[in-house]
Order: sequence, then structure tokens, then C-alpha cells
Amino acid sequence: MGHKFAEIAFTRNVRDIQTANGSRDGYSAMDQGPDHNHLLSEREATFIHSRDSFYMASVGETGWPYVQHRGGPTGFMKVLDARTIGFADYSGNRQYISTGNFINDDRVSLFFMDYPNRTRLKMFGRVRVIGQDEHDLLALLENEHYRARIERGFIITVEAFDWNCPQHITPRYTEADIDNLLAPLLDENRQLKEAASSMVKSMPNVLGNGELELVVSGIRQLTPRVRAFELRAPNGNELPVIEAGAHLEIPIMLESGNVETRHYSIASNPARRDAYEIAVLREDDGTGGSKAVHNSYQLGTTIRTPLPANYFKLHQDNRSAVLIAGGIGITPIKAMAQALVTRGVSMQLHYAGRSFADMPYRDRLQKEFEQQITLYSSAAGEHLNILAILKSAPENAIFYVCGPSRLIDEVLATAQEIGINEDRLRFERFSAENPSDAKPVHVELARSGVSIEVRADQTILDAIQTEGVNIPHGCKAGNCKSCAVKVIQGRPDHRDSALSADERNEQHLMCPCVSRAVADKLVLDI
Repeated sequence: MGHKFAEIAFTRNVRDIQTANGSRDGYSAMDQGPDHNHLLSEREATFIHSRDSFYMASVGETGWPYVQHRGGPTGFMKVLDARTIGFADYSGNRQYISTGNFINDDRVSLFFMDYPNRTRLKMFGRVRVIGQDEHDLLALLENEHYRARIERGFIITVEAFDWNCPQHITPRYTEADIDNLLAPLLDENRQLKEAASSMVKSMPNVLGNGELELVVSGIRQLTPRVRAFELRAPNGNELPVIEAGAHLEIPIMLESGNVETRHYSIASNPARRDAYEIAVLREDDGTGGSKAVHNSYQLGTTIRTPLPANYFKLHQDNRSAVLIAGGIGITPIKAMAQALVTRGVSMQLHYAGRSFADMPYRDRLQKEFEQQITLYSSAAGEHLNILAILKSAPENAIFYVCGPSRLIDEVLATAQEIGINEDRLRFERFSAENPSDAKPVHVELARSGVSIEVRADQTILDAIQTEGVNIPHGCKAGNCKSCAVKVIQGRPDHRDSALSADERNEQHLMCPCVSRAVADKLVLDI
């Protein structure tokens, strides 16, 4: 009973070696529970159908194993049902070693490799060779767009399979992979040259008016949509000391010609003094800030920013840390992981993205934190299990999360359900996103004598400013509490990461940039 792959592969000698090397306890759970990993799910079927090659091992009459590479059009290995796969065999070098081996021993071992995403699927099975007279079976194995003559077919009954970790898989890319990756970049490069040519002409020599002058000294394309910008002091001097979680308020010039600012986390190792690095995700449907950075920031671009600020600081004691990042949320989390390891603090990093190709810094983080990082690719059917992550964390661990609001909300809600104290939860939002179930709210400004109807798609802060009432504000994401105001009447729905329990409950403060109302009315001391 239990994991069918372990049942076959973990022989007595294998188990003895696992025990001697200290890994047996980690695999012992595979022997328990109902049988599993012998029936193909949608995940395995999709993975197999996406392959254009695999490796196949057989055993000859001499006892020697033989490994053969089989290639063909994508999807030439067919998944016939949850226990059966098969492929058509065309004329090759006519050695027939595998075919001959299967006459004596029908056992087969398969390796399916996804090199770009560093993923592999191992499989044990029993093979049956299909002759020319079995027309119906051969028809199931045909490839519509590959009309070579089929010599035979192979039908494999799956006995067991196992997914392998990405460790030591060197990424490799086909010509089609490279073309697909380059196509949007080449198109974007053309558009950028056109946009930059006109935009740079209209830009001032120095953008922004902060006290820290920086020059763009390096640009790297991390993913098709994420670009890293290295910033140094023009005179080569050391930059101000920062802590992990710090960010820069970057000046940008929009297409309209207006100069605004955006906040970007400093992703470089906090120990560096020669340069800061920010990573910017281009959002074509956003407010235009990321497009402006991608389009106008060139080598030599000079900006002036305020000194780095930090609303997402690490704890200073030796308690363990659990870091959770989604997508571009890796930028502050990366720096945190590096700082924690430097301090000798135990940490685990969970990093999720749409696909491995869309995850900035993935390769670097895997090399640097090989035993401490877990990656999740939605494209490969891998998703964060927030409940399992929180429950398996060391006692009194501090949790840090950065990414889409839905990820942060899930972590906070799950932590509350299982009784994790909110003092152990730290998060940073990138923008003020209203909840999907946000409702209109009536807000009265007591000292200003102004009444406002805040729309469901509008933040309270934006609505206040639209009425011409100016209040201090900074990040507009609930991280800095610059906009915190006193609530005279009504109950806020707190969604910030800055206010303490005392500031919320005793001082009755709220951050109108992200928080809303539990009911339909608030009276604020403004």
C-alpha cells in the first residue's frame, strides 16, 4: 500500500542506503495510505502530451540496461486512459534493440523531460509491442500531421510514476522555444525604440527633485515582461545603507507629459553599497507608470529620488521566517531571503508564478537557496497550499508575504482561521486594490464639512482628494500610514499593513488609501 513508485524503486538495498544516509525518514510516509501515483491525472496527461521526446530504458537478455532517446512531433506519445500510454514506432537505424529486449522482458522505464521549466516525470510500466495486423490499436497511435509508415506500436501499461525536483536540471531550449521567447521581445524592442526616441526628446536632463541622485547604469531583461534597472551614484560613491524591504520612490514621465512617482522595492542584496536594483513588471493595462519606466529609462538616465524608505522591515531576533512571494512580489522577498541567510536565521521561501519563465530571479534564487526554496508554476498545475505552509511552519515563525492582493488576503484569512497571531504576519501591497466585493460608502469629513459618496471602484483617499480636500499621503498602498486619520463614527474594514492593533482599536485610526467601511458610513476627523 502507498506510493506505487516507491514500492517498485525502493528495494531493500535502496532502503538500507537511505537509512545510512539519513533520508529514510523523509520517504517513510510514502509507504502509508491508499495506493497512489499509478493512475495518470490531468496534470500528467497534459505534461506527456506536451513533450516531443522522452528517454526509454529496457533490459536485455545479457542483463545490461539499454537507454534509448525517442523523439517525434509534440504529443506523439498518446495518453489512452489513466493506466495506458502508447506511441507509434517509425523506421530508424533498424537496430531494434529496445524491441528485441521487450520480447524477453516487458518492463520499461521512462523519463519525460521539460528542460525549459526544469521538470521531469519518471515512470515504470510494462510494454506490449503492437504489430501491423492490429489496425485499430495502431490507429490510436497515429500522428495526424506525420505520415511516415508505422512499423509497429508500443502500448505501455503504467505501473507507477513520480515527479522529480528541478535540482541539477540544466535548462535547454528548442529553436521554437527561442523563437517564441524572442518574438514579443523583438516586437517590444521595435516599439520601445520608437517610443523612447520621442519620449527621451521631451524628458528633462534630470527627472525628479529628490535629494538622492541616481543614474541608470545597467538594464537586464529578467522575463518577457520584467526588466531590472541598476541604479548607481553618478560620482561612483557608496549609496545610503538600506535594510531588506526598502523601496525607492521613482519619478516617471507619463505619455501625457505629467511627472509622477511610483514605489519600487529594492531587490538587490541589502549588503551592496555600490548599486540598488529595482525590477519593473510592464503592465500595459495599468496606469502607465511601468510602461513609462520601460520606455524611457535608458542607460545614463539620471533621476533624483527621496532617500529609500522601508515599511516592510524584517524582525531583528533569531525567530525563523517563512517568506511567500507571488509574481513580482519576489522583489522585496528576494532581498529579505539574502539578509536572513547572512544573519544565520532559518528561513523557507515559497515562490509562485504563472510559469517558471515568468518568474524573475528564479534561476538565481534556486542556486542561492537550493534547500530552502520551493517553486510553484501555475502552468504546470502547481499551486501554493497556504494552509499547509502555515501549519508546517516552525513555532513562532514570522510570516512575510508580498504579491497580488488575493494572495495576501488568503494568507491573512487562513492565519486567522488557524489562530496565528497577527503580530507574526507582515505583508506589503503594491497598490490600492479595492476588494472584489467592495460597496459604495458615505464618508463625512467632520472638520471640513464635506460629505462624499465613495464609489465601489474608488478608494476613500482618492474620493477625498477629488473633492479638493488634501491630506498627507505616501505609498497609497497601506504600507506607510502617512494618510492615517481618526475615525469619529463608523467601523473601518482595515486593509493596511502599517497600523498596530493599538492604533486601530485605541486611537481609532484608519488608512483611507486601502481601508473601507464595514457598514455604509464613516465620519472622519478631517
